[in-house]
Amino acid sequence: MNKKEPSPVYYPIFLNINNKRCVVIGGGQVALRKVKTLLEYGARIDVISPALCPELIVLAGNRQARISSRHYQPRDLAKAFLVIAATDNRETNYQIAQEARRQAVLVNVVDDAENSDFILSATVRRGDVTIAISTAGRSPALARKIRTQLEQDFGEEYAVLAQLIGEVRRELKQRSVRIDKETWQDALELNLLTGLVKQGQTEKVRDLLVKHLLKQHNEVR
Repeated sequence: MNKKEPSPVYYPIFLNINNKRCVVIGGGQVALRKVKTLLEYGARIDVISPALCPELIVLAGNRQARISSRHYQPRDLAKAFLVIAATDNRETNYQIAQEARRQAVLVNVVDDAENSDFILSATVRRGDVTIAISTAGRSPALARKIRTQLEQDFGEEYAVLAQLIGEVRRELKQRSVRIDKETWQDALELNLLTGLVKQGQTEKVRDLLVKHLLKQHNEVR
């Protein structure tokens, strides 16, 4: 009896796809969802499919994606950063995955983790704060359920807080002040800080962080 291959353990990673060529092969609603997500992160998108849903045609008309109304060809993957195979034909998707690997292009095959180099997670995004949820492809429904719960707990105040922290980091760097990780962790009293952000007291948040961090820094010296 052959032993079953162990399920892969996925390495969580955030990719910079801004202005990188990403190819979506397929023209239906699934492909549309993938295109919309890629657009959120600044990708240059090529869509290849002989048939297209109306929304994809609109995106092409707005120059948000480049459309090739024909069947996929291996040369379509040349110089691509990543490709998403989203056709309704499993054999075609498999061929795309094989060709992508020959050309050293990252590939995701929709609903087929086994033939994918990467899988897409359910995400909660608040500005620069992104939380990704994955079940390693075992239960997308569970990942979406967890995302729904997280969306209730993480509001836009986290986006504002992340921006404020970035400003504080730049200010301290300009002063040549180095803050260790433990001191930062101690300074980030999330309930207090997000509560102040909700009240519109962003300057107070900035002042509290700077004072606390400088105090800790001076005590250590």
